Amino acid sequence: MEIWKITQVRSSNSATKRQIATLEALGLRRINHFVEKEATPVIKGMVEKVHHLVKVEVK
Repeated sequence: MEIWKITQVRSSNSATKRQIATLEALGLRRINHFVEKEATPVIKGMVEKVHHLVKVEVK
């Protein structure tokens, strides 16, 4: 499996409650905070929901 480095690049202030919950589920807490996750279908779907708030790099 691929490993994705997911970085929060925009604030969640204007995001919906559902998008904020998705960021929290990914483990992202603040701008420039990053996590490394396996690229499973679940993670891909979560990233798709908040694509405007995060940046994804493939490791």
